[in-house]
Amino acid sequence: MMLFTWALLVHVLFVWLVRASPKNLRDTASCELNKKQSELNSFLWTIKRDPPSYFFGTIHVPYTRVWDFIPENSKKAFHESNIVYFELDLTDPYTISALTSCQLLPQGENLQDVLPKDIYRRLKRHLEYVKLMMPSWMTPDQRGKGLYADYLFNAIAGNWERKRPVWVMLMVNSLTEADIKTRGVPVLDLYLAQEAERMRKRTGAVEKVEEQCHPLNGLNFSQVIFALNQTLLQQESLRAGSLQVPYTTEDLIKHYNCGDLNSIIFNHDTSQVPNFNNVTLPPSEQTTAQEIDSYFRQELIYKRNERMGRRVKALLEEHPDKSFFFAFGAVIGFLGPDTSGTFVLFASTMAFCRIGGF
Repeated sequence: MMLFTWALLVHVLFVWLVRASPKNLRDTASCELNKKQSELNSFLWTIKRDPPSYFFGTIHVPYTRVWDFIPENSKKAFHESNIVYFELDLTDPYTISALTSCQLLPQGENLQDVLPKDIYRRLKRHLEYVKLMMPSWMTPDQRGKGLYADYLFNAIAGNWERKRPVWVMLMVNSLTEADIKTRGVPVLDLYLAQEAERMRKRTGAVEKVEEQCHPLNGLNFSQVIFALNQTLLQQESLRAGSLQVPYTTEDLIKHYNCGDLNSIIFNHDTSQVPNFNNVTLPPSEQTTAQEIDSYFRQELIYKRNERMGRRVKALLEEHPDKSFFFAFGAVIGFLGPDTSGTFVLFASTMAFCRIGGF
């Protein structure tokens, strides 16, 4: 099974992932990609011990888009490490099964029963539009690999009427032309997991599925409806041509390959979900947006980083003679549904090692 192929489903990289303005983002996207590999910046941190261990910041896009720009010291650290740890075990069938179950409404409930009629109608109309457009979004290379529009749409959006609204919101964010064109190649995290298996390295995960999934389901109903409505409004504006996304996945890939995400991503206190704060919103809706932003900030960044930091520290203390390679997301984002329809969720976990805890 291809766990993204999604750019697992990338990616869902949300269009609000970065709170930089279009001008700020574009102005800093001019680094030279023709530098020698050894001169590129690296998202590799060394934990000074004997033997050394490492943190490596990944990005949830097809590995082929970034692999040639990852410096040799990072690849060497991966190859020489005894044990490789990820956020979740993407090769474990239980992980996939548990993530799928977490998305579903309680038995007997359907989305039409819980959503306001207008939002349900707009959602259904948007998905019909995506299904109609998807054949034109597919690339010849994807078709050559056996990926076809109907299959891909059903893999991502199939059974959508049984999903919780918050997961439908994420699904809608992943159903874009740019994202669809990335399906069919493992994202960097999954590629590293596959390589670690092939090299017979010991692997593990520092998180449980429930710890990634339950915070999303913890939003109250009014917050979820607000978020889904804002997501649909954005997609409808994009379809109408009245809105241009402030950055593209191409921008993000270029920043990662240039090694300059520190100024664009790390220095912005980003959250893992679309940023719904908007000065054009009425005061009551701005309050809701701020509550959502604060909730995810606490649950998916701060608390999560602290929890993962404790577990990393415990692993290092338990195995002082082993060299670890921790591959965690350097860029906040969701791995959305793969070809099995499963969402995988990632947030930036590099903050705790930048604080100087090791």
